[in-house]
Amino acid sequence: MQGKANDPKNPIKDNATEQNPTEDRFTRTRFLFGQDFERFRDKRLIIFGVGGVGGFALDCLYRTGIGHISIVDKDIFDITNQNRQIGSHRVGESKVMVLSEIYPGITPIQKRVDDDFLKDFDCTAYDYVIDAIDDIPAKVALAKKCASMPYGSYISSTGSAKKLNPLEIKVDSVWKSYGDKFARKFRELLKKEGFCGDFKVIFSPENPKCKPLGSFSAVTGSFGLQMGSEVIRDILR
Repeated sequence: MQGKANDPKNPIKDNATEQNPTEDRFTRTRFLFGQDFERFRDKRLIIFGVGGVGGFALDCLYRTGIGHISIVDKDIFDITNQNRQIGSHRVGESKVMVLSEIYPGITPIQKRVDDDFLKDFDCTAYDYVIDAIDDIPAKVALAKKCASMPYGSYISSTGSAKKLNPLEIKVDSVWKSYGDKFARKFRELLKKEGFCGDFKVIFSPENPKCKPLGSFSAVTGSFGLQMGSEVIRDILR
C-alpha cells in the first residue's frame, strides 16, 4: 500500500519526508512496536461496513500498517453521515471508492452484504474479519460464514447509536454481551439460526439517550478504534 509522497490530495503518505529521508509515516509506529511492526505488513483483513464504526477501524489499521485491507459497503455518503463518518464530505459518492482515495492501496468492494455475496465469500482468505454493518440478518449470515475462524479473528460491532460515553464500551464474547437492545436481537437471531460458535463483540451497556438513531462520533469512532486495537493486540499475541 504505497502512498504518493508530496501529493496534497493524499493525506496519508508512506514515503520518507524530504526533511529527513529516514522517516516515513510508520516511524512512530515502529518506535512502539519495534520488530513486531513487520508482522502487520503481511496480514490480510476485510472490513464489512465503513460507516461511523468501520471507517475508524479502517483508519486505525491502515495507519498502523496492516498490509492488505479490503472494505465492503454498498452505500453512498449522505449529508446525515457528516457527524461521524470519515469521507462524508463527498456527499452522493460511493463510500468505498472515496475511502480508497483517502487510503491508497486498499481494495474497495461496493456490494451489499447478503446471502448472494456471502455464498462465494471465503473467510479463510483473511487473517481478520471486522463486521461493522448494522443489518442484523446480514451480521448473522456473516457470523455463520466465519464460524470456523479462531476466536479473535472475527470481531463484530453491536449498537453504538444513542450513546454518549466511550468509557462504557466493553469487549467480550457475543454470548456475554449485555445491556444493549441491538446486541440482544443479534444474540436471539443467532440462537434461532442454530449458531453454536463464539466470537468477540464490541458493545456498550450505556442506557440510550434518545429514541431515534442519534449518534455521537466519540462513541461510534471509539467502537471502531477499539476493534482496531483488538486486531493489533491479537497479532502481537
